[in-house]
Amino acid sequence: MNQASFENDDTSPWYFLKPGTQIEEYVIERSLGGGGFSSVYLARQFSDQKQVVLKEYLPRRLAHRTWGNLVIPNSDQTRPRFLLGRKRFLEEAMVLTKIRHSSIVEVLNFFEANATIYLVMPYEYGKILGDYLKEKNAPMSETFLRRVFPPLLEGIKCIHDKGYLHLDIKPHNILIRQGGEPLLLDFGAVQPYPYIGPPKPGKVSSPGFSPIEQYQDHASLGPWSDIYAVGATMRMCLDCKPPPPALSRAQKDTLTPAVKSFRNKYSLSILEAIDAAMSMDSNARPQSAQEMISALSTP
Repeated sequence: MNQASFENDDTSPWYFLKPGTQIEEYVIERSLGGGGFSSVYLARQFSDQKQVVLKEYLPRRLAHRTWGNLVIPNSDQTRPRFLLGRKRFLEEAMVLTKIRHSSIVEVLNFFEANATIYLVMPYEYGKILGDYLKEKNAPMSETFLRRVFPPLLEGIKCIHDKGYLHLDIKPHNILIRQGGEPLLLDFGAVQPYPYIGPPKPGKVSSPGFSPIEQYQDHASLGPWSDIYAVGATMRMCLDCKPPPPALSRAQKDTLTPAVKSFRNKYSLSILEAIDAAMSMDSNARPQSAQEMISALSTP
């Protein structure tokens, strides 16, 4: 099975380069999807005909593609935010090429072309977790949870240790490879931590998986924000549907705790870890990936 979209799908043809388009040492074969920040392609290297994934910086609300394939700001008003976002995309690419972990998608190369930035990543085989859950439509086993999430959290710990937050962890950004090995995709929302400066342009939030602080302009983001998303992803593995959005939970929390809904079906330690990770109070969550790993490792 092939690697699926890195981001929420957007089918507008203006957001994608045509198959056969040549960029540097690569030729586009087809699009793999796109989202708020970028367009993603399956491409092939001229040198060895190896398939790779190209990710193109194209923030939907700030820029568009011209007939000549240049990515330009939508207006003079969006130009400063577009340029700032492009600068950060490049800076983040430089950092991501240095992060090496088996649970994190690898960045092989990056370059500037068409007035924007491209990342080059390996083309991985597997099944997107969100698609797998939809097809199976049944709760995942405890064996599955223990096989997938501790190594995923080890990768997230690596990201945090490098001084970054992912901020878009969800089932559709996790690839499950043969043997159940997870691979975290899509770093389009990544942000330095601790972060000092104006809000990142094109702020990302994924209903059901983003914590309440990602909807608030001046809230403190940290490793605990990614931990909420991990807990919500695990909860979907039990419920077979996304949890209620944090904004809805802030008004009236209708989410029954996992320890109550799934008692005697899973280990108490797993259910308690999920509930703690999904706390609306960021201070009540595990404060680091290591804390969450330890919570899940408890018998």
